[in-house]
Order: sequence, then C-alpha cells, then structure tokens
Amino acid sequence: MDVYHPMRCHFTRREVLQGVAAWCGVRLARGQDTPTFSADVKVVNVLATVRNKAGALIGNLSQDDFSLSEEGRPQTIRYFARESDLPLTLGLMVDTSGSQRRVMDAERGASMRFLDRVVRDNKDQVFIMQFDSAVQMRQSLTSTVGKLEDALAYVDTETRRQVEMQHGGGTLLYDAVARASDDVMKKLRGRKALIVLSDGVDLGSYGSLQDAVEAAQRADTLIYSILYSDPGAYGIFGGGGDGKRVLQRMSSDSGGSFFEVSKKQTLDQIFDTLQEELRTQYNLGYVSDKPVTLSGFRTIQLTVGQKGLVVQARHQYWAQR
Repeated sequence: MDVYHPMRCHFTRREVLQGVAAWCGVRLARGQDTPTFSADVKVVNVLATVRNKAGALIGNLSQDDFSLSEEGRPQTIRYFARESDLPLTLGLMVDTSGSQRRVMDAERGASMRFLDRVVRDNKDQVFIMQFDSAVQMRQSLTSTVGKLEDALAYVDTETRRQVEMQHGGGTLLYDAVARASDDVMKKLRGRKALIVLSDGVDLGSYGSLQDAVEAAQRADTLIYSILYSDPGAYGIFGGGGDGKRVLQRMSSDSGGSFFEVSKKQTLDQIFDTLQEELRTQYNLGYVSDKPVTLSGFRTIQLTVGQKGLVVQARHQYWAQR
C-alpha cells in the first residue's frame, strides 16, 4: 500500500526572503513605500473572503475596513491586495475509491468545465491527484488545460481486482492532503488551494485528520472540500461515517469553504460558486510583533468593521523559529 506520512515544514532564511520578495510583487497598501527587510522578517500571509448576511461575496473593501489580531494582540496590516488578477495554484484532489464509482463520470465532466473556465495560460497552475488505496499524481503542475483534461480522462476508480488485491481497498484521504501540501504546496508562494472531491471517508491513511489539516496550514494552503457521496455504495464499502464532519473541518481550519452536492445544488453550480470565490479574495500580510523563540501554531483573528459582513479566513498559522 502506498502510504504517506506528513513531514514537518522548516523554512530556511532564503525561503523567508523569497516569500517577502513575492509579497513585494503584489500591490502594496495604499500610500505605503516599498519596504526593506532584514533576514529575520517573517511575513504572515492571510487569504480571506467576505460575505454579507445573504451569502453574497463582497469584493470592494479596502485595507482600512479590516482589523487583525494575533493571540489577542492587534497587528498592523502592512500589505493588502485584492486577488482577482493574481496568479493561483490549485490542486484537484479526486477520491477514486470504490464508493465513488457511480459519481465519477459526473465529477470528471464538471471538473473539466471548471478548469477550462478558471485556468489562465501562463498565469495559473494546476495539478491533479487521485487517491484510493494509493495516492497517485496524475498531472504535475501545468498551465495547459489540454494536459489537465487528458489527465482527468484517466482518473478512475479502482477495479474490483485491485480492491481484492488490497484486501478491501482503501481511501487515503488524509495522506493525500498531507502529501499534496508537503510535496507541492509548501514549496510555492502566493495563492494556493486544494479542491477535494470526496465523500470524506478515510480508510487506511497512515496519518490522521489533524496531520492533514496541519500540513495544509503549514503550507499556507486553503482547502475547498466538496462532499459528493453515493449512499447506495455504502452497503458494500462500509458506510458514510463522519465524512461530512471531516470535510467541514478541513475547510474551516484552513480558511476554505465546504460544499455539498445535492438535489438543490449540482456540482457545476458549486464550481461556479467556487470560481467566483477564488476571484473575490483579499490578501493581507503582517509581521508579528512577537519574535518566534519557539516554533508552534499561533491564533489569528481577522474582522471587518462593517456590520452584517462575515469574514472567512484561517484562524491560526505555523510560526517557524
């Protein structure tokens, strides 16, 4: 069985400087001169979306509308940009375990249409990974939609013989998220997100749900999870379990969104919503007022002053000594 154990992220001084340089490439806060940095500066990056009470995305806010704190201490927002035109790195994670067999065609078709609309040549990058009793990279990072569509055509569930050889099969959801975060996303800068298509049931992962979530957090990667389940399959493959709760936690803890395919909301409609959200993000950055003497997670809170608006962003980040 191809299993994967999440690794811890350790950022070198060079990587920190590269991250700061990437920030200087985006539009700086209004009226702010280009800053200079020492090698000890660590910029904390926070991606956020804002909605009103009706759930509509709000994309016209300014830096002054936001307030940010770390461990309860107010922080100065030093960088601010609206993300509609900045590069995006996506990882499409497809559950190909036996319980997904009857929804696979719909997933492939909707995914192809989504990528065709979202990916901009020579600007955005996407990779495709599938997971069942093993985790497999189907297409490495590319901006070519044709390559992504070719890869999706080969994304499929395990055959009955493969399941038998694996003594009942498996669904390495946690390991797949950790692997995508550690092997791909943590090496990159800028906007990063995983799109997870699954019923949320993990069977056989070496790591835990906590390992997967923390790997994404360390890689500064959002998780957009889409619950797509076939209740008729669970009689054979062991039940739906807590799949919905698992996917909801992955999304909320990373700052992403959770969606569920239903009679009222098709997969294509979900992808339309996701596309709009990815293009209506805010990118904020700050330098913590507390030096890192011991590596660990630190809590953060991002709010807006206008009443009736809700901010969606991650609630903690990994402070590396």
